[in-house]
Amino acid sequence: MRVPYVGYGLIRGIRNAGLVTILSAAVVYAEPVTVAAMGDSLTQGYGLPADQGFVPQLSRWLETQGTDVQLINAGVSGDTTAGGLSRIDWTLTEDVDALIVALGGNDLLRGIDPTVSRANLDGILKVATERGLPVLLVGMDAPANYGADFERAFDSMYQELAKAYGALYHPNFLGAIAAQEDRVAALRDFMQGDGIHPNAQGVALIVEDLGPEVLKLISHSE
Repeated sequence: MRVPYVGYGLIRGIRNAGLVTILSAAVVYAEPVTVAAMGDSLTQGYGLPADQGFVPQLSRWLETQGTDVQLINAGVSGDTTAGGLSRIDWTLTEDVDALIVALGGNDLLRGIDPTVSRANLDGILKVATERGLPVLLVGMDAPANYGADFERAFDSMYQELAKAYGALYHPNFLGAIAAQEDRVAALRDFMQGDGIHPNAQGVALIVEDLGPEVLKLISHSE
């Protein structure tokens, strides 16, 4: 928890005809930062106990870093970038100070044209920018089975959009798991049986990987 700033004015007793005058006394508490985490089932916490998903684990990690942050779980299982764009206006309520965008996995599963995904992400970033909110854009890694052109267009859109909008950028939501040397062991130890969603241990790896970027996002919102 972030320690509130406490400012105390001097309290002086001035004896004058038996009167005591209090000059000042004030306590000021800082407001917590509210971050909306927009994503799909990876953000929502598919297949996991309520306290073991990405948002709950990230919340606890941020607490250990001494931050006072309220995370909003804006993850919707099955959501695409189009779904994210359709709900960005009502997701960004007046109390939201910053935005994490982690969409694109379901676009990949459906083989959606990267130019369409890019336009949707562009729309999301545009709305956040117009509202003056800092953004952390988290990418996904396209498989090679869609062809080199698809893979190149999909992978590059995240970094290019982040640069265009001045957003923070992380290349791959599942990067910490993908970086494991033994891929077979990584699937066994850090992924659920479907091979798509991380288990609780996998989420912990992801949080350790993404956490420092979220700290940067929070610092940009203050």
